[in-house]
Parts: sequence; C-alpha cells; structure tokens
Amino acid sequence: MESAEKLSQDTLDQITKTDSLEKLEDVRLAILGKKGKLTSLMKTLGSLSPDERKNQGAALNQIKTTISAALDIQKEALEEKELNARLSTEKIDITLPIRPEASGAIHPITQTMDEVIALFGDMGFEVEEGPDIEDDFHNFSALNIPEAHPARQEHDTFYLPKQEEKSLLLRTHTSPVQIRTMREGKPPFRIIALGRVYRSDYDMTHTPMFHQVEGLLIDKKINMGHLKGCLIDFCRRFFECDDLPVRFRPSYFPFTEPSAEVDIGCVRSGNEFKIAAGEDWLEILGCGMVHPNVLKNCNIDPNEYQGFAFGMGIERIAMLKYGIPDLRSFFESDLRWLRHYGFKSLDIPDFLGGVRS
Repeated sequence: MESAEKLSQDTLDQITKTDSLEKLEDVRLAILGKKGKLTSLMKTLGSLSPDERKNQGAALNQIKTTISAALDIQKEALEEKELNARLSTEKIDITLPIRPEASGAIHPITQTMDEVIALFGDMGFEVEEGPDIEDDFHNFSALNIPEAHPARQEHDTFYLPKQEEKSLLLRTHTSPVQIRTMREGKPPFRIIALGRVYRSDYDMTHTPMFHQVEGLLIDKKINMGHLKGCLIDFCRRFFECDDLPVRFRPSYFPFTEPSAEVDIGCVRSGNEFKIAAGEDWLEILGCGMVHPNVLKNCNIDPNEYQGFAFGMGIERIAMLKYGIPDLRSFFESDLRWLRHYGFKSLDIPDFLGGVRS
C-alpha cells in the first residue's frame, strides 16, 4: 500500500505538470491502462486473504477515483487552453471578395409598381395602404355594391370565419383603402392604393392572388375632364408612347357614376400586338366619377365634394408593356423566367427620374 500511495502522489504531480493532451493521455495509459501500474496492483488482490483484499481493494479504488478526477480536471483545462490559443491565432480575412454569383433581379411586379408610384407621384398622388383581410362593409357595402351582386358570392370571394358576427374576407380589390382613407380623414384626397387582392379564378389571365392599383381624387369642382387628362397622361407616359390613342367607353360600376372602361391603341399582327397608334384597341382599366352614395357612406357631402376613381391590374399592364404572355408565370418562382423578364437592381423608377427603360 505504501507503494500504491507513492504511485498516486507521483501520478498527481505528473498530471499537474502535463502541458498537452497527448502527454496527459500517455499518463492515463501508464497508470490506468490495461498494462498500467495501478491496474497491475489491482490484479494482485486475488492472492490476498479476504480481509486484506477488502481493505486494500477499497484503498486502491479510492486512489483510482482520485487519479481519474485529476485527469478530467487537467483535460478540461488543457482543452480550454488549446481553444484560446486557436482563437487568438486563427483569423478570417473579411476583405476577400465574395464568390462570383449571378446578380439578382427585380421582379416585374415590383418594377411595375415602382413605375406606377413614380408617375402618379409626379401628379401629386400619395400612396396609402390597408389590410388584406377586410370586412363586408369596407369591401362591399360602403362601395354601393348591392347585396345580390355576384362578387359577394362564395364562388368569387374567399370568405373567412366570422368574428363577433362580422363577416371577414380576403379583399377583392384595393377599394377598401379608399373607404378607410375617406372615413378617417377630411377632403381633399389624392391617393393611390397598391397591393395584393384575391379572387377565386385561375387561368392564363387570372390567378387567385394578384396585384391592383387604384386611384382616388376627391376635391371641389372635380369633373370627368380631370379624370381623362390624368389617365391619358399616365397611359402615354407608362407605355412611353407620346401619341398613344386612349378612349373611354361607357360602362357600369356600382361605385362610380358615370363609369367608363379605358382602352389604348395597338397594332395587331396575327396573335401578336404592339402598343402604338393603330386601328385596334386593348382594354386596360376601369374608372368613373365617385358615386354620391359612396361619398355619403364616408361622411362626405356630395353636394360640396366630388371626384374620380380608377383601378387597374398591375400584372395586366406589366404583361402588355413587357410582352409577358401568361399571368401564372409571375408566381411560379422560375429563375429562368425572372432572369429574362427581371430588371437590374439599381434601375428603380422614382419621382424625379420617372420611368426608365
């Protein structure tokens, strides 16, 4: 036992002086390995009497426990020392250039929305936003849409579970933004509302989710001439054609009176067309003078104020301007399509620069 105790003390001293994990492992194997010194001493217990075996066995196990604990403590200290040494010497050169990758592109919808904002912003319109989830009043009733109108049916509109007896739905147009703006403020108003809208359609020219821009101008002495001048100027500047023919056809919308569809000139050749002065026409948007009932629903006196409103699909005008044949491809996340139709990241329209091709 005196030999074992001396072995234990010498080993503890050796462990304390060990300065690397490799040397520490050598110490462990020399003492506790299959052929280690302490292991050899424990093998001699079989030749002792039962009482001696019990006493010396307990003492050797205690020595083994002490040495094992010292090994663990020293190992943890050496690992921490090595880690700190690596951290102080290993560095990353953040000045290295990034790996060459294909440059990103702006989505045609984003580009078109920026162009629309730039052009109407130049006319003094401000951008307003509203929630995608609307209630029946803001989406239909306030806009003078009758109860039996097809747009209120479930085959056209995505309805959500009622909350506090209030009918909720995914907005079918951005017109509710106009209602909220008029009810929360005081005229005059000159705004455009852009964003996602939702309808239950899916084909080459319809998707369940798409984007709209709607405009509203409310003031005193506003007439149809102001509406026509505003939209004619927008169409010619957006499609970059100074002599582009624009015509207004009588139509019907519950929220405007009188109402009109707006067509632009084009030249057709088979299934292809070009937007320009020609004998053919393309419909692009709807418009009209705001219905007196809509003004009343927004607490605005129609005898004092009047104005116009218009709306168009962002994808629709983007398809016409940039020759995109299928609406569904806007939302399919095809990188080849985006590289073809996308725009440079810095080619962003603004109020000063307007539309830049």
